[in-house]
Amino acid sequence: MHWELSDEQELFTTSLREWLGERASSQAVRGWLGTGDSAAFERLFAGEGWAGVGFDEDLGGQGGGLLELALTARELGRAAAPSASWLQSAIVVPALGAEPALVQAVSESGEITALAVRADRIPAASPSVQRRADRLHGRVPCVLGAARSRRFLIPIADGEATSLWLVDGADGGVEIYPRSLLDRSRDVADVVLDNVAARRLEIDATAAVGEIATRAAVLVAADALGASERMLQLAVNYSKQRQQFGRPIGSFQAVKHAAAQMLVTVESSMSIVCYAAQSAEEGLPDHATHAAVAKAQVTGSAAELADSALTLHGAIGYTWEHDLHLFYKRAELDRVLFGTPAAWNERVADALPLLPVTA
Repeated sequence: MHWELSDEQELFTTSLREWLGERASSQAVRGWLGTGDSAAFERLFAGEGWAGVGFDEDLGGQGGGLLELALTARELGRAAAPSASWLQSAIVVPALGAEPALVQAVSESGEITALAVRADRIPAASPSVQRRADRLHGRVPCVLGAARSRRFLIPIADGEATSLWLVDGADGGVEIYPRSLLDRSRDVADVVLDNVAARRLEIDATAAVGEIATRAAVLVAADALGASERMLQLAVNYSKQRQQFGRPIGSFQAVKHAAAQMLVTVESSMSIVCYAAQSAEEGLPDHATHAAVAKAQVTGSAAELADSALTLHGAIGYTWEHDLHLFYKRAELDRVLFGTPAAWNERVADALPLLPVTA
């Protein structure tokens, strides 16, 4: 199956790619990575309206749905642009349905409400946070985008059920301890809660966390797709320029085969991501499984593609001066972000009747 974007979606993608080319060039990205401060880009991204795409117009957004968010994630990945805060804002929407003011703050000004879960696990209730009445205690390690979050959304296990609690990041009992990542275009930090006041959200928390996990799977897969596209472009361009034995290395059959396999990966990933996004947007019965397939297959394939791109570049691909490392690291983090391919494949296996039902 080959997924075709509508004319409007193509126009949006082209416009965002051009904007990122001007505002988030590799030189600009390197500057943000060097200083460790991506807030300037995030303010610009929100200020010019891009952060509102995928949010309802009634809530101050630009309209569109999960597919438009996936196209945004793809372009951010293609530019290796800072996106931790944007991704958090995009995935928590299902939990904020009864909090329109919070959604509006995200879509209009980019104010961040972060899901406080481990960034390397499928979103679920945190076993390290304890609740006493409306006070929370504990430590959540490796929370994506925590350093710039205005609020934290914390899933708590209440016996067999799950509840969601909202915490003000400005509370004196909240402490943030940043951690380093190999991919510096995203950031994580440990969130420590010491007798912090929290407000319970009166929603079906189990369903909300499930939908958050679905959105996280689709959007991280879309980010990996964008990084894969850029690595393919870099590898093909390099293979046309690099000479060996008096010929461009792109003329050698082994290089052609590697590039062709990379193209197959990119094209199939595009269809997988778009189908999963549209399935979730329409609420199809198997949309959670489609999202799990996208996360497992696309991010796993992107990491393999990154290795192929590095091989085609040779020694120069390892250097800081070449852009490849920006996307290589991006793809490697996407593979484990919000759960490894193995973890998501387990979800796929659990959802499918692999064995016939016996009487």
